[in-house]
Amino acid sequence: EVQLVESGGGLVQPGGSLRLSCAASGFTFSISSMTWVRQAPGRELEWVSSITSGGRTYYGDSVKGRFTASRDNAKNTLYLQLNSLKTEDTAMYYCAKDGTFGPRGQGTQVTVSS
Repeated sequence: EVQLVESGGGLVQPGGSLRLSCAASGFTFSISSMTWVRQAPGRELEWVSSITSGGRTYYGDSVKGRFTASRDNAKNTLYLQLNSLKTEDTAMYYCAKDGTFGPRGQGTQVTVSS
């Protein structure tokens, strides 16, 4: 059974940083592509970033240059470094196996507010 547990969210001021983590189990993490998505209240699910099994990364236009995805296959953990945060980054962040609509965790809340 795929299990994904996100952590690291919180309240941060505009311009601040956070590092999200996603602990994975129940599947072979090292050969799986992984994805970060987010959803703000009243808005649709938004793709944020994907990372291949080999570490190649892809980003949505709204986060490119500010967010960095990485992975540690030895720890079965996915990361998302969020820098230069904006109020519009406020959302629940989820990690998902494979693509945007793959199995995902319960999410971690990121709130950017002064």
